[in-house]
Amino acid sequence: MLLRSLIFIAGTGLLGVSLISAFAADAMPPGFGPNPDLPAPQSNLLPTIKVAPAVGWPKGEKPSTPADLAATAYATDLQHPRWLYVLPNGDVLVAETNGPKRPEDSKGIKAWFQKLFQKRAGAKAPSADRITLLRGLKPDGSAEEKSVFLENLHSPFGMALAGNDLYVADTDKLLKFPYQSGDTTITAAPVKVADLPGGALNHHWTKNVIAGPDGSKLYVTVGSNSNAGENGLDKEEDRARILEIDPKSGTTRPFATGLRNPNGMAWEPTSNTLWTVVNERDELGDDLVPDYLTSVRDGGFYGWPYSYFGQHLDPRIKDEDPEKVEKAIMPDYALGAHTASLGLTFSSDKSLPSRFAQGAFVGQHGSWNRSAPSGYKVIFIPFANGKPSGPPEDVLTGFLDSDGQARGRPVGVAIGNDGALLVADDVGNTIWRVSASGRTAERAE
Repeated sequence: MLLRSLIFIAGTGLLGVSLISAFAADAMPPGFGPNPDLPAPQSNLLPTIKVAPAVGWPKGEKPSTPADLAATAYATDLQHPRWLYVLPNGDVLVAETNGPKRPEDSKGIKAWFQKLFQKRAGAKAPSADRITLLRGLKPDGSAEEKSVFLENLHSPFGMALAGNDLYVADTDKLLKFPYQSGDTTITAAPVKVADLPGGALNHHWTKNVIAGPDGSKLYVTVGSNSNAGENGLDKEEDRARILEIDPKSGTTRPFATGLRNPNGMAWEPTSNTLWTVVNERDELGDDLVPDYLTSVRDGGFYGWPYSYFGQHLDPRIKDEDPEKVEKAIMPDYALGAHTASLGLTFSSDKSLPSRFAQGAFVGQHGSWNRSAPSGYKVIFIPFANGKPSGPPEDVLTGFLDSDGQARGRPVGVAIGNDGALLVADDVGNTIWRVSASGRTAERAE
């Protein structure tokens, strides 16, 4: 606790930068931080596969938190809730969704095994293809109202409001809907803003969307069509990147590339810089490659598929591109290997304990390609001066039971208008609400 307190004090600027670095280096878990130790890549005929079977939460049980936090179920009995978006009036949108039909992504013996393990992990439930709205707060910490907000979508994921336009990223297109504050349902037909890479392969199907600070541009994540380019680089057109889209014209351009599977995006509040969480490649060993949290440079290249965590070459890539590798940007902060880090939101100083006032919450969905499980939790990374400033802290844990079964798996994270942390759990079919102890049902002002 003393060490953590000193790190926090250092992050606030009360201690020198050199002291921050020294404490952070001493306390950083393996595979985390700005300069992780990376082992040599391993190559095996068959990948390591260890999947936590999905069993759901026993009645009356919930995730664990530090002593000064409390977790309650904000909404239950959802259908594979993956992503969250908080509207300006405090209403919470939940994308209940799963992958679309992808016949070309299920061919071959390896794909057959992966499909089997995904089913065991709770990842093959039918997609509800809808967005649900949650409103209000009861004394027990649950939502007062729940309604179907949008339906008949196609594997929806990201949501973003700009002006009176609500944007939804389906798996193959970006859609626009009219919205007025207070709406509990939208029945208007969607307007297509732009096509997004989809199709019969569509390996990473999730597409997230975030509006720029002034609403004039939209940013959409598109994951790769493979683990490490094994399906051919011709299948990676407009993939493994963040796209910038003009919502008026639908014009699209690459904003950043070489990002294997970016999901969470958020604007860091002190610098107004775009940050993303990237789910990195598998099958190079238990401790390679770490997922990461990074600021995103316009025009930046981040290595995939040629290199990882900067300019570390992937030995499986035959068609090398030395010029691209030379330009590969090293990410800001490693998040541990195979943690399946997906969700990202920056904190608020409204209601959580003061050590969470500046930093990022990350939802880690959990590993499948590691002999010892990693992830399966929500973590917090403290920030100072717009950059990570210390080791991660566990915020929400207990998703794995003592038998290694998954009672839940966290995905999307968001900050409610009252400052509480909201977490989408797609195996537990629950939205968890994390608040300061004793403030479980405090209403937003």
